[in-house]
Amino acid sequence: MDEELDEELKDEGKKVSLPFFGIPKLMPFLKPYVKPFILCVICGIIGSAIDVIYPLFNRYAIDNFIGRGDLTGLPAFIILYLLVMVIQLITDYFAVTKEIASNINVSTDLRRASFNHLQTLSFSYFNQNNVGYIQARVTSDTARIGDIVFDGAMQLVWNGTYMIGVFAVMFSINAKLAAMILILIPIGVLVTIFFEKKLTFLNRKVREKNSQITGDYNEGITGARALKTLVVEDKLYDEFKGDTEKMRRLSVRTTKYSAFFWSFMGFVSSLTLALVLWQGGILTRDNFMMIGTLSVFMSYASGILDPVQTIVNTISNLIQAEVNIERLTNLINTESDVADSPEVIEKYGDMFHPKKENWEPLIGDIEFKDVSFKYPDGDEMVLEHFNLKVPQGTNVAIVGETGAGKSTLVNLVCRFFEPTSGQVLIDGRDARERSQGWLHGNLGYVLQTPHLFSGTVRENLRYGKPDATDEEIMEAVRTVDAESVIEKMGNGLDSEVGEGGDLLSTGEKQLLSFARAILADPRILVLDEATSSIDTVTEKRIQSAIGKVIKGRTSFMIAHRLSTVVDADVILVVKDGKIIERGTHKELMAEKGYYYELFSRQFDTVQTQQII
Repeated sequence: MDEELDEELKDEGKKVSLPFFGIPKLMPFLKPYVKPFILCVICGIIGSAIDVIYPLFNRYAIDNFIGRGDLTGLPAFIILYLLVMVIQLITDYFAVTKEIASNINVSTDLRRASFNHLQTLSFSYFNQNNVGYIQARVTSDTARIGDIVFDGAMQLVWNGTYMIGVFAVMFSINAKLAAMILILIPIGVLVTIFFEKKLTFLNRKVREKNSQITGDYNEGITGARALKTLVVEDKLYDEFKGDTEKMRRLSVRTTKYSAFFWSFMGFVSSLTLALVLWQGGILTRDNFMMIGTLSVFMSYASGILDPVQTIVNTISNLIQAEVNIERLTNLINTESDVADSPEVIEKYGDMFHPKKENWEPLIGDIEFKDVSFKYPDGDEMVLEHFNLKVPQGTNVAIVGETGAGKSTLVNLVCRFFEPTSGQVLIDGRDARERSQGWLHGNLGYVLQTPHLFSGTVRENLRYGKPDATDEEIMEAVRTVDAESVIEKMGNGLDSEVGEGGDLLSTGEKQLLSFARAILADPRILVLDEATSSIDTVTEKRIQSAIGKVIKGRTSFMIAHRLSTVVDADVILVVKDGKIIERGTHKELMAEKGYYYELFSRQFDTVQTQQII
């Protein structure tokens, strides 16, 4: 078992980068807090200097009051001592509060910047990066960077100042004794570096294994039904047992390293103190050093390795944080494949600051003009020199087998992707001449798998139109025949839908998503497999709703059930990512081509003849 663990830890000796190279990338986020941080540093230096001074107070008290048995001047000494304590209390308070505030502010700014930037990225980014990766950047990376940057800098300032001050005082008092203590410092540094590297690596492995165990928990709970029907509980248990055993052994190994490290550092600290007592005792016996001075060296020697450990640990944390900095700054600096030009933003605004007063009304005429397209992460052209005119009010159906690439045209109309060449014209102008916000503000999109947000029905429907009145909401609900859904929930528009709409069936969520889309009164409506995952009764209700809502609107229906598209003005047939046929239902059936084959597969001969 230990051989297996050793194999898993074989990359322990990999080199790491030097710290601080990523800090310049964070300067735009650190710059607003430079002034409070400078105040923090000043307070930290004062606090560290006072820590250096305290043993000197003790020396004075021992040599002048205790040693001589004379308490003359003691009240003034006590007042001065208390005054210094108050000064340190104030400086430490400001240093800590300013540092923590800076950490929180930087984390918040990074989190907002990364989240906001994600809203500007195109679909291709989310296709190429999984949800867990993105979540880690916005949550854990921002938190770690915020915690380590200012805190790390302050730890270096505090402990660095303290060590400089301590050795300055010791050398000024007795250079020989100070040199003896200084010789032991490299030992502490080397030991700390060695164990810090080991413990950092092992702790990282423990966290990774813990994440894997959490995933096993999640899989066992969310997939409980599938696990029971497949009768694989024993397999999952064996995997879970194996992961927990590895984590146990990793944790034990980490504890052993940690215990040995602290024991060894305690030994080095005791050795340092013993040397001071030995040499200092001799000097005191021979009257070359007073007892108060010996107490100063003992105070410094007993704690001199603590700042060494802290500095090494801080540098190690900064080195580790370089990965977080690199990943987060890469996200923030990622440029979207779909972006508005500066001229467009100047006139129409961006999605966070729209200039709606400049938005022209959208009519709904759409034209594909010599469009060629391939996905950013693909090599083959999906469309080549494609041309299609879609007059305002036209109902376009896009059909094909699962995975055929039916969403490509819709993605281009919605500007989720840009054409590789050619133009997508909206109302006679290239879509890129207006902002994404203008287009998306006139767009209604109903997904195959409807998504509702945690909250009430009213809050969910108002995503379609934030300022909608209850009367407008209910009008949209009635349009799509969804009144019964709300009545059934008990609290009407104030009813909670649950996380992701889990308190509703798929059909009920679909009806409410229709109402949400219609509430915005979109000029372009996209229905993406809107009836593929619901029962036939709900499908008939939604089909009735579709007939109502597409009137007067340019609409695109991506469909797998061909019975839903027979009345479309034009049907585009997609196979292997390419449009191979186009026409009305009757025209395509008369051609007896691929569409006819698809249709015949879904219906028997009698049904096919009736629909034709």
